Amino acid sequence: MDIVDTHCHIITDDVTRYPRAPIGGKQSSWATTRPVTADGMAERMDEAGISQAVLVQATTAYGYDNSYVLDSRAQRPDRFIAVGTVDPLRPDAADNLEAVVGDGGLSGVRLFTSGSTVPTQGEWFAAPETYPFWDKATQLGVTVCLQMRLGPATEQLHLLLRRFPSVPVLLDHMGYPDIAASPTDAGEAVAALAVHPGLHLKLTHRNLERLHDAGPKAAGFLDPVLAAFGANRIAWGSNLPAAEQSLPELVALAREVLAEVPEPERREIFAGTARRLYPSLAT
Repeated sequence: MDIVDTHCHIITDDVTRYPRAPIGGKQSSWATTRPVTADGMAERMDEAGISQAVLVQATTAYGYDNSYVLDSRAQRPDRFIAVGTVDPLRPDAADNLEAVVGDGGLSGVRLFTSGSTVPTQGEWFAAPETYPFWDKATQLGVTVCLQMRLGPATEQLHLLLRRFPSVPVLLDHMGYPDIAASPTDAGEAVAALAVHPGLHLKLTHRNLERLHDAGPKAAGFLDPVLAAFGANRIAWGSNLPAAEQSLPELVALAREVLAEVPEPERREIFAGTARRLYPSLAT
């Protein structure tokens, strides 16, 4: 089966060429305890049977400096594409977006809004000051990965997607739904987002581990989400090396949780959706 990893991070020990500059000034623990270089990622992909991968900027290591993912993509254009972190609040956000995608080397961008290294969390991704960025993303048709937690910010997400219905948005980790508390409630909450045609879901180990733990109850989450979004709006990502497991183990986890999903739908989740969201994967 064709497999594309839509969410992995790379870190190099060459701090002279690629200095650390994490957003918030604090690195995630995995960035220092189990970093994976671009070379190491390619080796792990071979072991796991993954044809191509989306190198998502390690914001908690490099902030807005996307040099390492860009350079790594340039060295292996047949295996990697790059998604970089950008600031949609900067005054020239629209012009900057146009400059960094396409000829700038990025196949997509990511907005990082929450996490242990972010000092102030909120709904700034939907603030009016970001509208020029979203207008330009719509115009360019560029996929925007949105890292945010569902909850207080969900209404802002709805407002944003109603205002910009055509922009392709890929919600990292499905918005961190609380599957452990109630798979059914979490599934209904995520399924409700499917009314926005441009929204896609990124299914990672953060969701798959909870679904694996839920056992048969996992269907309470997967069934409504798959019914509402369709597999063609869901893409798998490993989250290596933030995930502690090896890449083959992360692929096996996804296969096990999705074992009852029909094969055509699994093909969409493992590769088809990714190749539509990132056409440069096909080149």
